[in-house]
Amino acid sequence: DVTKNIADNSPQAILIVVSNPLDVMSYVALKTSGFEKNRVIGMAGILDSARFRLFIAEALNVSVNDINSMVLGGHGDSMVPLIKYTTVSGIPLVELLPENKIIKLIERTRKGGVEIVNHLKTGSAFYAPSSAAVEIADSIIKNRNRILPCSVWLEGEYGINNVYCGVPVKLGANGVEKIIQLNLSSKELEALKNSADDVKRNIKKLNL
Repeated sequence: DVTKNIADNSPQAILIVVSNPLDVMSYVALKTSGFEKNRVIGMAGILDSARFRLFIAEALNVSVNDINSMVLGGHGDSMVPLIKYTTVSGIPLVELLPENKIIKLIERTRKGGVEIVNHLKTGSAFYAPSSAAVEIADSIIKNRNRILPCSVWLEGEYGINNVYCGVPVKLGANGVEKIIQLNLSSKELEALKNSADDVKRNIKKLNL
């Protein structure tokens, strides 16, 4: 009902979806609104990347501002942190942490929402999702053309079709201006496709 009311009253709007399950709800918003795919965006990747950066900063005892990272895939246990694109002041993360510690950080990121909820004792994490949504809105409203990881509708990119999945995109006045295709390793690409398949399985349960 919310999406339908938005479409009826603001037919030129751009939707930023924050409801979980994020990728599935983005699909529901796309189908319910009838909007073009570039105007329905899920905020997952920014939030997951921010959590990954924070956990890396804690592990290394450095400023989170010095860490660049990107997390792709579905917003859930199948998310795909891109280790080779993760750096600390330009230094590859693999030069600073052993593989076993990096794996533990990835697992912590996947469970990050639960960890935060346990700290807040509110039943839901809301500070970081709000910040991520604002980051998307700012890039769109001010036409900043920032490249950010978001859940968007894929039609062949990364070999993935007809599903919402987190990938890097350029965000501007039209919403998704461009989907950025990175050169992923075979392992990363397989993980991304598996993540997309998880979303597809959940979408099928809706019988839309």
